[in-house]
Amino acid sequence: MKNIRVAITGVGNCASSLIQGIHYYREVFRTGQEIVGLAHPTLGGYTPGDIEIVAAVDVDARKVGRPLHEAMFAPPNNTKVFYDRFTYDDVIVQMGNVLDGVPPHMAEFPDHQAFRVAEKPSATKDDIIKLLRDSGAEILMNYLPVGSQKGTEFYAECCLAAGVSLVNCIPVFIVSNPAWAKRFTEAGICCVGDDVKAQVGATITHRVLARMMFERGAKIDATYQLNWAGNTDFLNMLERSRLKCKKISKTEAVQSQLDVPLPDDQVHIGPAEFVPWQKDNKVCALRIEARGFGGVPLNIEARLSVEDSPNSAGETIDAIRICKIGRDRKLAGPLLGISAYTMKHPPKQFTDYEARQMVEEFIEGGAAATAGGTYVSDAAKTHIPAK
Repeated sequence: MKNIRVAITGVGNCASSLIQGIHYYREVFRTGQEIVGLAHPTLGGYTPGDIEIVAAVDVDARKVGRPLHEAMFAPPNNTKVFYDRFTYDDVIVQMGNVLDGVPPHMAEFPDHQAFRVAEKPSATKDDIIKLLRDSGAEILMNYLPVGSQKGTEFYAECCLAAGVSLVNCIPVFIVSNPAWAKRFTEAGICCVGDDVKAQVGATITHRVLARMMFERGAKIDATYQLNWAGNTDFLNMLERSRLKCKKISKTEAVQSQLDVPLPDDQVHIGPAEFVPWQKDNKVCALRIEARGFGGVPLNIEARLSVEDSPNSAGETIDAIRICKIGRDRKLAGPLLGISAYTMKHPPKQFTDYEARQMVEEFIEGGAAATAGGTYVSDAAKTHIPAK
């Protein structure tokens, strides 16, 4: 089978973890070691090692113009290094388009924490389209900072022009926006999004606990989820104006698991603070207040500590391979099963059990393999025809 040719915009911690994982699992498969940390070691015939990074774009002065294997470990990246025995001499990080990707407050922080924009002209749409075409990229991973509305739309336009699929890992609503979804469908390009869930993170944990309480007959009255870390994502989100879509995405991901959504003043989900020394370690504190049998109160409190970026790569490694299968099958528009499984704000929400079943059905083929439409699943009873 051919490699899956992937381009990346935003060479931050999440991109670093994904790239490390590609090579880590390539070595694991080659040497016959125990395979841990993958929901699907082989997915539709593709292993993680079949993913090939063919192009990368950033705007930071410490990354632009450098080989990818150097740029991905350059400041302000601070995620855990778990595999670095590889080089990318033939993939030089190209200058992107700044647009709204770097908030002004970043200038107040030390070099090792904040973006430092390269003194180069921003890339034009034609520049990015040419890069995607020349590199042979099939899929673009969007890892721009939270709040990059204009930037994400810019790269989505480039994907449409170049015939490249988009896996949108941030909370800017493209795949879940009907107007954008229609454009990808009409262009005959499949896509996955929006806003990646972690493999075992705050959102998935909160969703599962909330759904469990609902299914066991408890009535949830209020809940909160607070998150803090020391990576650039949390530094960026100190600018609260960039959080509108992030709060919508995280809140809807949990509310969707309840029979009746909680009132706005009874649910609070979102980033809490930037704690520099934690680096890429994210801590989540959540509480669910409910009433059980006889109206008697019951509460759940949980604390989760994770390395944030490898946690996201645990899901994007599947999103990429499913997206490639969608391209192989000539499907168009949002791939709803994998979007529901790996993203916080998919076009349509399902329980995590339903979403996993949809993904397994998709992998097996059957009706899902039919070209000419975006497949959801028999369980979902939804089918969006492609033109």
